[in-house]
Amino acid sequence: MDVTVPARVEKVPTYCYQCVAGPDLLKVIVRDGIAVGVEPNADVAAEHPACGKVCVRAYGLVQKLYNPARIRTPLRRTNPRKGRREDPGWEPISWNEALDLLAGKLRALRSTGLVDAAGYPRLAATFGSGGIAPAYLGTFAAFLAAWGPVDQGIGSGQGVKCYHSEHLYGEFWHRAFTVAADVPRCDFVLSFGYNGDASGGVTGVWRHAEARVRGLRWVQLEPHLSVTGAGATEWVPIRPKTDPAVLFALLHAVLLEHDWRAVCDVVFLERMTSSPYLVGPAGWYLRDPGSGKPLVWDRDRDRAVPFDDPACVRPALDGEYIAAGVEVGADGVRRSLSERVRPAFQLLLEHVRPYTPEWAAEIADVPAATIRSLAAEYLASATVGATIEIDGVTYPHRPVAVLLGKSVCNGWGGYEACWARTTLAALVGALEVPGGILGTAVRLNRPAQNRLDSVRPGPDGFMDQPLNATTREHWQAAPHIRNAYRTLVPLAGNSAWSAALGPAHLPWLFLEDPPEHWPAPTLPDVWLIYRTNPAISNWETGRIERDLERFPFVAAFAYTQDETNWYADLLLPEATDLESVQLYRVGGTKYIEQYWHHAGWALRQPVAASACDTRDLTDVATELAARVGILDGYLEAVNRGAGSTVPLRGEGWDFALAPGSRPAAAEIWDRVCRAATASLSGGRDVRDLEWFRRNGAYFVPFETRNYFLHGTMVAKGLRYELPYQERIKRMGEELAARLHERGITWWDVQLDEYQPLPGWRDFPGIWRGTAAAHGRSAAEFPFWLLTSRSMQYSWGSNVSLPILADVARNVKGHFGLMLNRGAAERLGIAEGDLVEIESPTGRTRGRAILREGVRPDVAVALQQFGHWATPFARELQMPSLNEVASMDLALTDATGSGADLVPVAIRRLDR
Repeated sequence: MDVTVPARVEKVPTYCYQCVAGPDLLKVIVRDGIAVGVEPNADVAAEHPACGKVCVRAYGLVQKLYNPARIRTPLRRTNPRKGRREDPGWEPISWNEALDLLAGKLRALRSTGLVDAAGYPRLAATFGSGGIAPAYLGTFAAFLAAWGPVDQGIGSGQGVKCYHSEHLYGEFWHRAFTVAADVPRCDFVLSFGYNGDASGGVTGVWRHAEARVRGLRWVQLEPHLSVTGAGATEWVPIRPKTDPAVLFALLHAVLLEHDWRAVCDVVFLERMTSSPYLVGPAGWYLRDPGSGKPLVWDRDRDRAVPFDDPACVRPALDGEYIAAGVEVGADGVRRSLSERVRPAFQLLLEHVRPYTPEWAAEIADVPAATIRSLAAEYLASATVGATIEIDGVTYPHRPVAVLLGKSVCNGWGGYEACWARTTLAALVGALEVPGGILGTAVRLNRPAQNRLDSVRPGPDGFMDQPLNATTREHWQAAPHIRNAYRTLVPLAGNSAWSAALGPAHLPWLFLEDPPEHWPAPTLPDVWLIYRTNPAISNWETGRIERDLERFPFVAAFAYTQDETNWYADLLLPEATDLESVQLYRVGGTKYIEQYWHHAGWALRQPVAASACDTRDLTDVATELAARVGILDGYLEAVNRGAGSTVPLRGEGWDFALAPGSRPAAAEIWDRVCRAATASLSGGRDVRDLEWFRRNGAYFVPFETRNYFLHGTMVAKGLRYELPYQERIKRMGEELAARLHERGITWWDVQLDEYQPLPGWRDFPGIWRGTAAAHGRSAAEFPFWLLTSRSMQYSWGSNVSLPILADVARNVKGHFGLMLNRGAAERLGIAEGDLVEIESPTGRTRGRAILREGVRPDVAVALQQFGHWATPFARELQMPSLNEVASMDLALTDATGSGADLVPVAIRRLDR
């Protein structure tokens, strides 16, 4: 009689962090040593803000683990010629041979010198979407820290094409690397292209659904009906890149078509912003000659006094006054004066006067009546004067929010849109209070783990800012990496994230078109790449491929063959999500809409034996450090917290690694687990790696009051640097002087953006101008090609997985080009027809998908496809905006970003 042996089933806790809206905490079902499924981790349902649910991408992890198209062993290139039509001639080699090859290249760099004759690092490293790469890098960051100068600014699209202006200006104004609405306490959202139901993960979708049930009104202004727009109360089909015009008109309607004294939060404007600061005729604050503090006009004493004079309880917000003081301009130039001056708020009133709803209607194709209606509803919903109690603390309650999408706060118009949005919040006191707009995390400021602690007093009553210097004495004249963020972008700061947030496409652009009076562009001797595919994700992909042919040595940690590692010299098989170990911070407030009531750590761990010859990236980092000769420096970097964000030494504990040791990944992460739990518990509770393997995550309570910056700002007596931007004006004028002193004028257009009160310019016309720049007429390209996020494909490098394609086929818009049905019929285009998309710089093609939810002058291609080397993805034949987008200095704004926006022609190909 046959005896059936019951299957041995385990459920292994781990996390998925394939997008910045994670991590999602899950369990992998393992039957007889084989991973067979994924399910939510019910053990953490009470701690997770979406009750432990996981997103669709997590369900692809098992298929990702067993993908037959994976790189299964280290591969060495044998064909010295590089090109799309050149077979790399991959030769399987052992890990020992692969590490010897890479370490030999790195040792040669160290002996030659870490920087080249142009001053650029000889070693470069590019990782995918900055928000998720650290969750998979293991301790590789510690290896780079021990190495010395590394160029991490050769972009793959993640910096210049993310929420770029929001990242930089958001942190500048209210420590908001990303901005979210306090949806659970909000009643009215104006969303300009924010697609949180596709990019916000399960937490974002959960929050939005719960709020809709509660009665939240969500108005979506965007050129096409996104997934988020489909769930909105109202869709307003705005013209592409005209969002600042509507935002300016909303400011006009609020301030000039209503009694601002009655509808605005006047107390907030007086005490928490720069609104009462007096501005002199040259555009600088009028300052006290002795203290240098900005002056305000005291209405009770009828004279100018320092802004922090406790006796001034009624500072003037409007009007004009004669006052004496000094203006301190760029580079500290002082001028004494006794002239007519006006409060910054008065300048705002005058600034928005021309921007009427009728003016905006002509530009944006949004009716003036709609703009006025939205302004009135915004004011009515703001409930100025209302309060709410949270955690025993009374806060202002302002349940209104304005959100911006990726292309709105990217490229030209991004500064203007971000400024107008944040100013609208300030007018009603809806900035960093319950119900309003909130920041989520900081990445340019420190400490990165607590944005409230990053608030430190700075000059003029504002927060201290980690700006790149623009003064003659301290400006970084020679770029230290190829995208020159410290030289060209003061707002980018100099944190570990800054390189990815500089103008990360400039290295590619300058390799073919070097600018005047600039260090000659050079290629790195060695380029390391991981979870990135710039030959797909950058604009003008043909240019990227031409440049890749010239890179002398590229080592890629590779999951499958793809369009970038096709040009590599060495492929190292990636230990994927379910094959390697790492402890990562979870909870608190973090990106998109991650607002938790707990904070802690979660473990990612191997769930089953790998069928591939992979190595954990932590083991690779340790072995490379030893072979290159920087082992002790690497170990000390790990001890400091590089790669884990938690130091291994603290008050009352010491789990540091000893010099000279070569610990395995498990030992390193065991020590990190102990240090992480000790740091959270004040040393009272220490958990090791085995505990995390069983339990998955460790949490402590996180108070809701930590969501809001308001309490910290009040406690420290600080103001928001709004609406007037004197500091931005100063850095712009100083940067212009520094560049012009070196004969550099090719950045002059970008310098125009540094305005104290940003105004409208023809932003769509900037992109229309690419036609003339390439010898064509703008009239030839009547459509705007846009892109939009897909929950199935954004960030996760999942294009090679059939399971996600199966899911995506149930979401309208995938695997083709979305067109307005009426516009398509006028062109003779039917559903499913093959169409060609042509821009001034390229062509692509795809199948027509006809919809009513697209403006007649717009076409939409989801995500970034156009693959020709990636298995399975190359069969999808998806059109890609990047194949026809131009990489152009003229399309680059002052922060170094651009936008996914291309004027195109569309025609049906023969059926």
